[in-house]
Amino acid sequence: MKKIVILGSTGSIGTQSLEVIEEQKEKFQAYGLVGGENVKLLIEQAKKFKPTWVGIQDESKYIELKESLPKDIKVVSGDKGIDEIIADSQYEVLLAAISGIAGLKSTVKGIQAGKDIALANKETLVAGGELIMNLVKEKDVKLLPVDSEHSAIFQSMNNSKRKIKKLIITASGGPFRDYDEESLKHIKVEEALNHPNWSMGKKISIDSATLANKALEVIEAHYLFNCPYENIDVLIHKESIIHSMVEFIDTSIIAQLGFPSMKLPIQYALTHPESLNTNWPSLDLASIGTLNFSKPKDFFRALKLGIEAGKQGGSAPIIFNGANEIAVDFFIKGKITFLQIADMIDKALNNIENMKVESFEDIGYIDEFTREYLKRSF
Repeated sequence: MKKIVILGSTGSIGTQSLEVIEEQKEKFQAYGLVGGENVKLLIEQAKKFKPTWVGIQDESKYIELKESLPKDIKVVSGDKGIDEIIADSQYEVLLAAISGIAGLKSTVKGIQAGKDIALANKETLVAGGELIMNLVKEKDVKLLPVDSEHSAIFQSMNNSKRKIKKLIITASGGPFRDYDEESLKHIKVEEALNHPNWSMGKKISIDSATLANKALEVIEAHYLFNCPYENIDVLIHKESIIHSMVEFIDTSIIAQLGFPSMKLPIQYALTHPESLNTNWPSLDLASIGTLNFSKPKDFFRALKLGIEAGKQGGSAPIIFNGANEIAVDFFIKGKITFLQIADMIDKALNNIENMKVESFEDIGYIDEFTREYLKRSF
């Protein structure tokens, strides 16, 4: 029985992770659940899965949470309480599914505690990159990708000793993949949130619509697989059946295929290097018939801006990530247009000095500075 702590249990990845745990209850136990502010859902989850720990980031919800749960469940709140859960010696895997830069700190705490990390937070490696990988090596823990694209690459490589020529990250293209640039001037928030293939949270849905998520994934893949940026391609694949591919130096390409569901990459991260039998339907390629591919259109500028930030290194990826999070928030709140998301990112990258990142404290400073700069500028 492998014990799991889920950071972000009330989010999209967290709820699907609990579905996996429920389906494989002889293999996994939800040892700890941590939510952000959705206390009602967190209470439901805790009553159903009966974890040892339950934590909530929003300290104002602590009393409601505590009074709603059995006394044998340890209930905590805020950073200190969540740190206490992470430090517990009785579980094996920390599933890091808190979205945005907020997930970085808790992931670092998990690595420092010697836990294997099932990583569903792109921003951890985008912002932490080299520092995170060095810490993983120092603590001798596993960093297992949960993102469908990185899981696909991980599965396709399959611990192979063959030399890699290229990583090919696929993208659905989001709801506007067939639009022209003129049409993007009039996009409404509800349109951007309406992803054609995946059910995701607001932030990642907007990132998918702008293709900023693919820039984040390219940076993440660079660190996860120690692959030069020049050897990572992005390909639009609207069916979302091939989740990513690896091309080897002999031009052989191995791909991982599956339905557009996060449950497989979640389960594989928890069971690696083994696989478990499931009741999910098999993929019927004959009924799908055709798989389509194309290159991303140039006017999805967030993709290019993010990849260039990754290549520049230093604080540029942190600036890109922070600027994107602020811009997405502004768009959702109706303060800017869809195309202005890339404008805000561009402004931050051009006006904030790129500096060397030597500590996790540096990351926090750069991120906060970027956000404050954009809030003052728009």
